[in-house]
Amino acid sequence: MGFSLFEGFTKSLAMTIVSEIGDSTFFAAAILAMRHPRRLVLSGCLMALIVMTVLSVLVGWAAPNLIPRKWTHHITTLLFLGFGIWSLWEGFTEEGDAEELAEVEAKLDADLKANTGATKNGSKVDDDLKKQRRQFLTHFFSPIFLKAFSITFFGEWGDRSQIATIGLAADENPYGVVLGGIIGQALCTIAAVLGGKSLASQISEKMVAICGGILFLVFGVHSLLSTARES
Repeated sequence: MGFSLFEGFTKSLAMTIVSEIGDSTFFAAAILAMRHPRRLVLSGCLMALIVMTVLSVLVGWAAPNLIPRKWTHHITTLLFLGFGIWSLWEGFTEEGDAEELAEVEAKLDADLKANTGATKNGSKVDDDLKKQRRQFLTHFFSPIFLKAFSITFFGEWGDRSQIATIGLAADENPYGVVLGGIIGQALCTIAAVLGGKSLASQISEKMVAICGGILFLVFGVHSLLSTARES
């Protein structure tokens, strides 16, 4: 139990860090932290990532109860090998390290302009209605918190790291996976928020993708050589 917990923890921690560093949600957190209070951005992003990690682990933990563990083990192996090849391909064919950063920044800028234009064009009655509808949420949560939470949550939904977490939880100790995932997400998010845009612009996406690909391949080979644990 102790070793399986440690193995699940270390795999999840390493996988999360190499998957999230330089990811679109990492860049989004860094850019948001340049424009809004860091504590609100950090709390919103962290909350979204913790919820996403727990949900992913729950799905992975339930999978062996619906599908034979032998099959979940094989699926996890294929996922790791496939993600490893995919990440290496992205690393060696990446055209520019700042491409995703610029894309995320442009998207956030367009979103900000659209919201500003909508506010200017709206009537006072519409503004009052919007305030009444949001009164309950904004009483407990800042709009910046909700924005950081929603951008991060939906940005991570269906992402490679989420699918890998599901596969890892189906084959490893789920408590170790969720603990490693949360700590890894926290480290990456804190680095993005505190380091800001300057840190994001200095990260070599190519090197991160190559390291992530190698790590996924190592996990895949290890899973291929090991036997599926008995229920």
